[in-house]
Amino acid sequence: MTRSCPALFISAPASNHGKTTVTAALAHFHARAGRRVRVLKSGPDFLDAMILQRAAQSSGPAYQLDLWMAGAEACRALAYEAAADADLILIEGVMGLFDGQPCSADLAQLLDVPVLAVIDARGAAQTVGAVGYGLAHYRAGLKFAGVLANSVASARHAEMIEQGMPPGMRYLGGLPRNAQFTLPERHLGLVPAGEVDDLDARLSAAADAIGQTALAALPAAVGFRPAAVAAVSAPLLLQGKRIGIASDAAFSFIYPANLDLLRAMGAQLRFFSPLADSALPEVDSLYLPGGYPELHLQALQDNHAMKAALQQHHQQGKPIYAECGGMLYLLNSLTDKHGQRAAMAGLLQGDATMQTRLQGLGYQSAAFPGGVLRAHTFHHSIVATDLRPVAHGERLHNTSAGEAVFRQGALIASYLHAYFPSNPSAAAALFCGERP
Repeated sequence: MTRSCPALFISAPASNHGKTTVTAALAHFHARAGRRVRVLKSGPDFLDAMILQRAAQSSGPAYQLDLWMAGAEACRALAYEAAADADLILIEGVMGLFDGQPCSADLAQLLDVPVLAVIDARGAAQTVGAVGYGLAHYRAGLKFAGVLANSVASARHAEMIEQGMPPGMRYLGGLPRNAQFTLPERHLGLVPAGEVDDLDARLSAAADAIGQTALAALPAAVGFRPAAVAAVSAPLLLQGKRIGIASDAAFSFIYPANLDLLRAMGAQLRFFSPLADSALPEVDSLYLPGGYPELHLQALQDNHAMKAALQQHHQQGKPIYAECGGMLYLLNSLTDKHGQRAAMAGLLQGDATMQTRLQGLGYQSAAFPGGVLRAHTFHHSIVATDLRPVAHGERLHNTSAGEAVFRQGALIASYLHAYFPSNPSAAAALFCGERP
């Protein structure tokens, strides 16, 4: 039952070496050559996945492969599914190759996919080979495809990098230092794909550069195996339930697997825009995911009709589940890092203020009303409120208190981005108002 498909796992010694740029360039190069490219993203990131989906010219989402939130067998199943119709599978790692527990190397080894090491060569030359050698030999049994240098300054710089490659280390070439295909960033990560006006031009330029390297050829095929345990059909706990999901430039951080599970449990998903719509769709419950509400303060404040519709929904006792940016929107006010304050929906008593530094990061599990869900948090704001949390997240790697979970009537809110497949019953309860 093994499915064979060319595949690469793109990693690096650390963040900011260009993993996403290289993965996107590879995806775009092969997609515009007519190949079906499936891109997967290691870890809990939302923004990289949006860029990668666009680069691969894929009608389907770039799924997250997360060993802790989803588990090894779920990751294996997603890769196996991708191999069913792909000509190339690309998996982008998270942080450095061996950072975290579990780490990118654990996932690459689980799936038996060779690692391409992207190494930023600014300020280095022959030492790039030493770094690549360390990555390739740090762990026994990890397949290694070779090294791609990033930010190469000149032809002479490229020669020195190649001279430093030790025997047996495959050097696949380098990408020039070129702002033309740099992906723009802001707090929380890359600018979302839909907001980069010249994204296609950037992707094309990066793909052209990839075409001048050995990566223009397809990598070797990998045999993807199905999950060891057969998937169990999702219980129809949301049969007939209509769930309204906020989806626009302010609210876009949502795991595709969450949507898949809601549909598999029988829910009808109806999307709406808190920025542009004046009314909610006809729904039984609401899902407000995270995003960038702080960048759309005026529009959110001025959409009085939408805020009134949310208040009416809440007053009728209908369930609302809000994550991170979705929670900020439901507070009394939100102040951006420049001090601009705007009135939000006012369903939760409290006020949020953006900070200049990261305020929360990492994996947590939390006891929601329907059960424990695994989740991730990543935010730059703080909330001042007199509300007493009904629970706190439990951090994966330390014992300090995790993110607060608030409940007000049928409204549940937290900074946590929950991964619904980690506990389908608990996920369904968020939209039923009680444990199903």
